[in-house]
Amino acid sequence: MATWNVNSVKQRVPRLLPWLDQRHADVVCLQETKLADRAFAELLGDELAGRGYAIAHHGEVQWNGVAILSRVGLDDVALGVPGAPGFPHSEARAVSATCGGIRVHSVYVPNGRVPDSDHDRYELAWLAALREMIGADQQAAMVCGDMNIAPTDADVFDPEAYVGQTHVTPAERAALAELQALGLRDVVRDRWPTQRVFTYWDYRAGMFHQDLGMRIDLVLATAPVANRVRAAWVDRQARKGTGPSDHAPVIVDLDEAPDGDIGPVVPPPSMPAARRGSVKLPQSG
Repeated sequence: MATWNVNSVKQRVPRLLPWLDQRHADVVCLQETKLADRAFAELLGDELAGRGYAIAHHGEVQWNGVAILSRVGLDDVALGVPGAPGFPHSEARAVSATCGGIRVHSVYVPNGRVPDSDHDRYELAWLAALREMIGADQQAAMVCGDMNIAPTDADVFDPEAYVGQTHVTPAERAALAELQALGLRDVVRDRWPTQRVFTYWDYRAGMFHQDLGMRIDLVLATAPVANRVRAAWVDRQARKGTGPSDHAPVIVDLDEAPDGDIGPVVPPPSMPAARRGSVKLPQSG
């Protein structure tokens, strides 16, 4: 299975369809589709059906939007998170379905933007509602998507660069830890506990080429699922070239690993790690 914030599926079609043909994922969670349900179906319905995918999409015009594509069943589809706040109205940020016996949640957690702001409080309240939903379900489960939180300092290129920024605040990390405390394991960190692993690189200032990123796209799994993991890695190749998303897909193989245990990032970056304190984020310049 895989999860990928495509940052506009309409713009990413030339990248998404060849990637599906290359990776042959059985289940794909997408975030930031930025299309209403009908527009998503008109754009990709036939292409995905021809590849054997059933589709669950929860979208809205221009913003947000999440999807699950599955070739192993798509049952009991649920849209949204019960009790989740809006900003001010409900947003298309979660879709769930049972795929091959696993309850799969594709989520796009709100971006807190500025610490202690209305957006930040919205993010924390939304995460609390997500935790309530996941905690009420005892099925084998995976929570996949753009969490907009780097779990630890090891998940950003330089903690000093993020001082005063969201994605790394104690409150955000505590909210994510409370979600994981339900019994969800971070399967990438399970397999690569100390390695440098990023999933997002800002488009600006050559951040990708310098490997100045952060890991905010996660696959969290309950123990019965996490124990089946044979490989977990970031497909950095999908972030290269013309017209990429600013996120790379995270790929998790259960039961067998046809590509081998090749992580954590494939292909590895060519740039060495930047000296701590030497680079500022583009938004702080």
